[in-house]
Amino acid sequence: MTQKANADLFVTCIIDQLYPEVGVSVVKVLRRLGVNVGFPKDQSCCGQPLYNTGFTQESRKLATRVLEQFKDSDYVVVPSGSCAATIRVFYLELFADVPSLLSQAKALAAKTYEFSEFLVDVLGVDDATACGASQQGSAAYHPSCHLLRELGVREGPAKLLDSVPGLEREELAGAEECCGFGGTFSVKFPHISEEMVADKIANVQASGADTLVACDMSCLMNMGGALNRQGSDVKIRHLAQILDSDSD
Repeated sequence: MTQKANADLFVTCIIDQLYPEVGVSVVKVLRRLGVNVGFPKDQSCCGQPLYNTGFTQESRKLATRVLEQFKDSDYVVVPSGSCAATIRVFYLELFADVPSLLSQAKALAAKTYEFSEFLVDVLGVDDATACGASQQGSAAYHPSCHLLRELGVREGPAKLLDSVPGLEREELAGAEECCGFGGTFSVKFPHISEEMVADKIANVQASGADTLVACDMSCLMNMGGALNRQGSDVKIRHLAQILDSDSD
C-alpha cells in the first residue's frame, strides 16, 4: 500500500469484556503498520449468538446498529473470524428479504476484514518483522472454523507466525478440526463439546508447543479453559499478541 489506510476496529464482545489486552495489541500492530485506527464507541454485539439460536428479529436489531455504526468506515477490521464471518456472510442472509438493508449489508461486507486477512490482503504484509514482532518459544496454530470455512483464510496467519523471529511453529495434528466451542453449540451440547475440546487439547499438548495461537478468542477461551483444568502450562495467545512484541 502506498497510502495510509483508515480502518475502524470492531472489537467483538469477548475481547471487549474478557480480553481487552488483545484489542490493545490489535491497535498497536495496526498503528505500527501506518494505519489510522478509529473506534466507534457506540458499537455493540454483531448479533451472532441470537442469529445462531434462531432469534432472527432480535439479531436484526443488533445487526442494523452495526450497519449504522460502520457505514462511513473505509475499512472495518475484526479480530475474530467468527464475527467477521457474521458481518461478511450471515448479514447477507439476515437481510435477504429487506432490500434497503441488504444493500447496506453488502457495502459493509465489502470493506470488512478479519485482522490477519487485513494485514495480508489489504496491507500486503506477509512478514511479521514489518510489525516489529519478535518472540521466543514455540507455537501451535489453530485455524478457527469460521475463519477457515466461511472466510477461506488459510495460509496468511501461519505465514505470519512462521516469519516471527525467535518463534518456532509446531505442527498441530487435527488442526482444522473444531475445538467444540461453536458459540451456543457448547451450551446446547455440552457433552459433545467437552469431548471435542478434549481431543483438541490432547493434540495441542502432543505438539510440544508452549503457546497455542488462534485468531479467535472464543476458541482460545474454550481451549484455554480445558488446558487450565488439566494443569497445563500451555499459554493461549491471539495472533495480534504474537505480532505485538510488547504484549506479555
